[in-house]
Amino acid sequence: MTESSIPRRPVVFVHGLWLHADSWTPWTDRFAEAGYAPHNPGWPGDSPTVAEARANPDRAGGYGIDDVVAHYAAFIDALDEPPVVVGHSFGGLIAQRLLTEGRAAAAVAIDPAPMRGNILLPPSSLRVAAVALKNPAHFKGSVSLTPEEFRYGFANELSDEEAAALYDQWTIPSPGRPLFEDATANLLPGSPARVDTHRADRGPLLFVGGGMDHTAPVSLTRTSAKIYRKHSAAVTDLIEFPDRGHSLTVDHGWAEVADATLAWLKDTLTTKEL
Repeated sequence: MTESSIPRRPVVFVHGLWLHADSWTPWTDRFAEAGYAPHNPGWPGDSPTVAEARANPDRAGGYGIDDVVAHYAAFIDALDEPPVVVGHSFGGLIAQRLLTEGRAAAAVAIDPAPMRGNILLPPSSLRVAAVALKNPAHFKGSVSLTPEEFRYGFANELSDEEAAALYDQWTIPSPGRPLFEDATANLLPGSPARVDTHRADRGPLLFVGGGMDHTAPVSLTRTSAKIYRKHSAAVTDLIEFPDRGHSLTVDHGWAEVADATLAWLKDTLTTKEL
């Protein structure tokens, strides 16, 4: 069998709130160069372009965490084999759901939204979530960030120029419902933010945390990793980037994070036997 005929391992990318799926394009290119088969289907309600998403904000409204998980699960079910799932922010929580529900071979959760059981939310996280939570109508609608809100939540470690450029390039309206669901997760046993951290037969899981993140502070990421390690002997690893904020997947340093992810996958996943 020639190298070119060897099936490539699929990787599914999951974005979080307020960034268009196309923001993963540098990552999908990098993973393709590394021999993977990348897929970037986007969330339900996503528009094909940033401009179209901004022009039609109502399309994004009303979708919750379970809706997004089901959307990606249906996409994955059509693949030839379980993929690696790489998610950022709420996408990191979705990636964990897909992994622990048996639909992923491995998962990478980058600055993930907190799962149920991760209860010590820092003030900065609450400030970001308040963008949606301050108005009950956002539960069924969509929410957009102002440049100032994006600067605080995503780009606090960037120059004004880079923060403005990323805002103009990638930000879109997103559903407010996931923020309400996550905010009440520890009050509801059946919360869609629940994850089965006890599962011993799941694939490996990597957490990636930005030390200067306001939206999903690294303290939350560390706690999630500890919960998994306490409950299961399955592989759970953690990589931290102390000087990075929530924009670490899209800003000038994205390649460092992508390459660290690729290195972990190379070291962790068993080579396919064909």
